[in-house]
Amino acid sequence: MRALGATNPVVIVDGRSGAGKSSLARRLVAEWPLRGRVQLVALDDIYPGWDGLAEGSAYACEKILTPHAKGLVGVWRRWDWDAGERAEAQAVDPSLPLIVEGAGALTPETARLADIAVWIDAPPFSRKHRALERDGDTYRPHWERWAAQEDGHLERNNPVSLATLFVRVP
Repeated sequence: MRALGATNPVVIVDGRSGAGKSSLARRLVAEWPLRGRVQLVALDDIYPGWDGLAEGSAYACEKILTPHAKGLVGVWRRWDWDAGERAEAQAVDPSLPLIVEGAGALTPETARLADIAVWIDAPPFSRKHRALERDGDTYRPHWERWAAQEDGHLERNNPVSLATLFVRVP
């Protein structure tokens, strides 16, 4: 990060479910090489339900990444999965570094706003095992439905080609 020369760099971490995006993002926050606080936004807090991968990505671009790039405070509302609606507002400080992680996060629009764009990949069996181990029966009935949205994201946006860094996890 020091080599970027920015005090408020933006890192986007994308990959399919269970690849390790959240773990990598939390590790980046914990080992951030610059002084001060770093902000982390997980798209899991933004997707509007199980059919909302594309909508969540667009929402993050509009409400978080675009204002940050313009030096403006971004304000977004967390998705309450139980209530099925947006909940309390969150603010993103444009003067601070920002990490946005989640499936669908890396698109041609968001890539232009990122200093570093990461694609994280893992074999399908490992991803599914990790995701279902993490979320269990809550996620199990939605695995195929979500995977189809990830397939659509890969076809529409080709995030692998937009990444400046590729991480492979066993």
